[in-house]
Amino acid sequence: MPGIESPSIRRWGAAALVASLLGACSFGEDALWPSLTGEDPAGAPSAATPAPAPAGAEGPVLGDGVFEAPGVTAGQPTGTVVGQKVEELRGDLSRLQGELSGQNNSLQTLRSSARQGASSYHDLLGRIRARLQVGSTPGNPELVAQWNQAQAGLSQVGESIAQLNSLAAESASTSALAAFLLDSTRATFGLYGALEEDHRQLAILEDEVNKTVVVLDRLLNELTQDISRTQNYYTTERSNLTTLAVAIDNGEFIGGSLANRAFGVPPPPVPGGGASLVGRSPPLVVIRFDRPNVEYDQALYTAVNQALSRRPNAAFDLVSVAPGLGSPSQVALASNKSRRNAESVLRTLTNMGLPADRVSLSATTNPNAQVGEVHLYVR
Repeated sequence: MPGIESPSIRRWGAAALVASLLGACSFGEDALWPSLTGEDPAGAPSAATPAPAPAGAEGPVLGDGVFEAPGVTAGQPTGTVVGQKVEELRGDLSRLQGELSGQNNSLQTLRSSARQGASSYHDLLGRIRARLQVGSTPGNPELVAQWNQAQAGLSQVGESIAQLNSLAAESASTSALAAFLLDSTRATFGLYGALEEDHRQLAILEDEVNKTVVVLDRLLNELTQDISRTQNYYTTERSNLTTLAVAIDNGEFIGGSLANRAFGVPPPPVPGGGASLVGRSPPLVVIRFDRPNVEYDQALYTAVNQALSRRPNAAFDLVSVAPGLGSPSQVALASNKSRRNAESVLRTLTNMGLPADRVSLSATTNPNAQVGEVHLYVR
């Protein structure tokens, strides 16, 4: 789509769609969904109801912990070797707590940046979806501009992930130093020639080092959670944004990314490949390419979305079916054209967010087919 940095969404040849309607269906062993056919959907009310906007938080769920250094209690020099060691350890703790304060400030800044980017992103997504719900022109330049702004807001969240990872590495190093400092402090109790005052100050220092270690551990725990949540959020929303690009290209709302529905381990491919299913099993969707530029995206999305709602680990077999009549050269040309049609449908599915490893592509010919077709089966 012009202006949108997403995979090109194109169709090859002419198309007519027959989508299976998934209303009153059940999971049987031989047929998952009955295949109901119809005529040209152009000009008829769409059987696909636009899906609502995906529910969820308006951004990554980030922690709200503030990690303040417990401070360092000043002590008086005692003039002993142990007293000098205590002063050195106290200076090390003061520097370490300075690093902790800087890391806490960095974390709060990164959280604020991620939340601002997510807020801008979701605000723009709401506007785009509202326009698409009522219908718009294909490739509307105003929606394209808003999409690009939304992508910039989401990129702000993505940039925070790398910075959070860098901060986590820095905090892990500080935590390791704190653990070493705690061991050194405890070992100092065993040094010869200490006064009672040395041990009193050393005990206070040990408590403060231990508190610092605890604060650093909590900082690292929240950082790890923030990174995981932000990464999951960013991955999901990138997929949603790509799906929205398809909707803008068509001028109508399609729904959330199919990646939000697909999870679990998909079943293995059927023996003999998807082509072996033609004529033996009812397809979920049949797309007949007998006229130019028929919009099949919404019906295809609805069928796959409902299939994944019923079976989130489902996989799909996409089969190009070419007419098997005519001379060998005619069959070869029809097969090549049908294969390109299937590749176009596959690109559309991946643009909708369906993971590529959930779809297998195969080809066959059928003497009963009058025009090139693409069949989609569920496994």
